[in-house]
Parts: sequence; C-alpha cells; structure tokens
Amino acid sequence: MTYLLKHTIIENMQIICGIDEAGRGPLAGPVTAAAVVLPEDFPVEILNDSKKLNEKRRKEACAVILEKSLSYGIGWGWPEEIDRINIHNATLLAMKRAYKELKIKPDITYVDGLYTPDIDCRAEAVVKGDSKIHQIMAASIIAKTVRDLWMIRYSWIETEYFFDKHKGYPTKLHRSLVEQLGRSPIHRKSFRCSSEYNLQLF
Repeated sequence: MTYLLKHTIIENMQIICGIDEAGRGPLAGPVTAAAVVLPEDFPVEILNDSKKLNEKRRKEACAVILEKSLSYGIGWGWPEEIDRINIHNATLLAMKRAYKELKIKPDITYVDGLYTPDIDCRAEAVVKGDSKIHQIMAASIIAKTVRDLWMIRYSWIETEYFFDKHKGYPTKLHRSLVEQLGRSPIHRKSFRCSSEYNLQLF
C-alpha cells in the first residue's frame, strides 16, 4: 500500500491536521508556521507545495483555504527568539503556536520535515510532506503567504532594505544592503549577513 493511499484511508476515519513552516532560511524576519484541518470535500486540485506555486496562484489558493478549512492556526517565531533558542527550536515553537490556535482537536498531525513540535496530539514527521499530503500543502501555502505579507508590510517601516522584494532571504541585493546599512531591528543576529553568510537550518 502506498503512503498516499494509506493516508487517504486514514483521512476517511480521522481528523487530519497538517503543519508546515516558511522562513527558516532568511536573514531577517520571523519564521512562520501554519496548522490546517481540511474538510473532505476540499478542492485539493488547487494545492501544491507553496514553493511550486507562483505568487498569484499561491494567494488565490490561500484565500480558498482560509475560507473553506474546518480550522487553521498561524504561529510565529520572532527574530529575537531565533537568536535566543536557534532557528530549529524557534520553528518548532512557531508550529506549536499554530497548532494551539486550532478550534478542532485532530486525531493525528502530519508535520513536514524530520521533527515534530511538542503538541497534545499524535504527530508524525513526513519528509517532503508538502508534496505528499494535502493538509501539509495547505499549511505550506498559508505560512508562505502570510509571512510574505508580513515582510511586505514591514518594508513600509524600513523602506531602504526592500523587504518587499526579497522577503528577508539572502539574495545578492539583500546582503549588499546589509553590508551598506547594517542590520535592521528584524535581522537575525545569529545569522551572518555578509557574502560569507552561514544559514542555520535543520
């Protein structure tokens, strides 16, 4: 029995939650997580790994998910938390916060990646889950969309960093701006922002 077929059978019997994050790799801004419970009749054809959707399709899918999901939650790990407890633990904290926002208690939670947060539910880590499980795909889309929106709105405050263009990711433009201007209040002090940057990932 394939993993997806097994998952489909389980879904018919249990309430499934999916959790994913966005923003582990950026030099600035929060890491954002989402938890989602979908109805059985959700139009899954609009779902995919958020990285495989362009911005327009991602925003459209996010609007449908927010409207039609049985429940969803969004959690944040802020730059000062990332610096204090590291990106791995801040990501798990954001996932836990997203899960706690749910209005429905799931029977099982699938989490993208290798690790699961400390939640009061059976949880299973699924490598590349954002390309396998619909609930994780939906969580991926929400997390990416709302984090991008947060970075765009913050760009109105720190206009010279162009956060609306690179969303805090270590692009050539972003690294050049940090070298010229120094760090903004939302830059992660534990991440090296020069051209010889070192990303702290799982």
